[in-house]
Parts: sequence; C-alpha cells; structure tokens
Amino acid sequence: MANLRALRKRIASIKGTGQITRAMKMVAAAKLRRAQERIIAARPYADRIRQVAASLAARTDPGRHSLLGIRAANQVELVVLTSDRGLCGAYNMNVIRVVEEFSKARASEFTQLTLTTLGSKGRDYFRRRGYNIRQEYLGTAQAAEHSNAVKIAQELIGSYQQEQLDLVFLVYSQFVSALQQRPQIVQLLPLEQLPVEEGTYLPEFVFEPSEKVILDQLLSRYVEVQVYRALLEAAASEHAARMMAMDNATRNTEDMVSQLTLEMNKARQADITRELIDIVTGAEVQKK
Repeated sequence: MANLRALRKRIASIKGTGQITRAMKMVAAAKLRRAQERIIAARPYADRIRQVAASLAARTDPGRHSLLGIRAANQVELVVLTSDRGLCGAYNMNVIRVVEEFSKARASEFTQLTLTTLGSKGRDYFRRRGYNIRQEYLGTAQAAEHSNAVKIAQELIGSYQQEQLDLVFLVYSQFVSALQQRPQIVQLLPLEQLPVEEGTYLPEFVFEPSEKVILDQLLSRYVEVQVYRALLEAAASEHAARMMAMDNATRNTEDMVSQLTLEMNKARQADITRELIDIVTGAEVQKK
C-alpha cells in the first residue's frame, strides 16, 4: 500500500506539471502568431533599406561619412540577443555557440572583443566565463519595441563614431518556421558595400538637399531598422522554441503518467492477488 500511495502522489505531481507545460505551450503559441506577423511585415522594408544603403555606399567615397569608413578591426563588438527567461530548449545555447565559435576562429584578427548583451541568459553565461561585457539590456529582446531598437542603435552609432568600436556584428536567431530557428551573425557597422564587378558602370546620384544630410538620415535609419529586425527575429524565434519545448515536455509527462499508471495497476493487482491468497489459505486452514 505504501508503494501504491507513492505512485499515486507521483502521478498527481506529474499531471500537475503537464498542465503547466500545456498552458505555457498555448501562451507561447499565441505570442508566436503575433511575433510572426510582425517579422513577416518588417522583413521587406529591412531588406530594401539595406539594399538602398549598400547601393548608395558603393557610389560614395567611404571618407564622406563615419559609418562607411573601414578601419583596422582592433575593437570588435558582438551584439548578442538571447532570452531573459528559460524553458525554451536549445534557443539560447545555439546563439551562444555562434559567439564562442566566432571568438575562437577569429581571435587573431582583432585586439579586443566586447559584447553588448540583450537578455539575461546570454549576459549571465558570458559573465561567468570572463567575457568583456560593455553594455547590457534586459527585457528588450522580448518586448521587441522600435523605441528600444532606436536606443540601442544610437548607442552603437555613437561608440562607432567615437572610434571606441571598429567593427560591430549582430548575433541573433533568425526565425524560419515554428520548427526551425537559424542562429546567424551579421555585420552591422561599418555598412557592407554591394559587390561590384570590374568594369560595371555605376551611375552617379544627385543628392538633395545634400549628400551629408541624406547619408546622416539614411545610414542612421539603416542601423535602427537592422537592430529592430534582429529584435523581431529573436522574439519570434524564442516563442517558437518555447512552444516546441513545452510541447515536448507535455508529451513526456503523458508518457510518464502512462508508464506509472501501468506500474500502479501491476502493484495493485499484485496486492489483490496476495490478499486473495491469504483469504484462501485462511479458509483452507479453518476446514482442517
């Protein structure tokens, strides 16, 4: 009986856990639908402004604007987007792995590597391992608001223009589908120019009101949009990863309940058989 009571308590506990994971899956699915709509709507504009900015950079002297000039990559910064909460499978570790592979493979190319972390999971991981964290933001990746993207982008632009940073990359998880999120690293600053084949004629642009005004506004907007896109991609990827993780956890609880129920039934059957044997044995003793 003691064994049966322990099994019943364990089954009840696992069922309670299953109810929690099922609810978390439903919440993540609802958030994923909204996040997916936002990133699908934002991608065309982000891609187009990147093309326009790169095309303009190919026709402009890099010395005309600070965000176009290419310097020696002494100070490299990675802007790493992870989550503030767990229970999202391998989402965070996949992004972290990209950072570690980059730092090992290209360590000889730069003097110092710093990080700007968006999300507590990445911040805590890299802090424990001695990485140099220059800036940290909490709650921005999950909110994925344009105002947060503007604040982060302006801080990066200011640091780059003051030559505190020479090369800036975004590291985030690109949302492909609910089943697939692809971690990637993208150069943010300086702006990468479009490849131009030798002998290709590039028509000159006429700037109105002036080249400086156009470059200031367009390049600043370009950085803000790319940061905003990374926030949206990360938010959708996190919700998708959490939904799948909670779905797998719910399935596991159901399997465990089935297995424990079978064990409980076997134990109960054994107890009933033992009691019947005792009754029959007692009856036979009384006959004698």
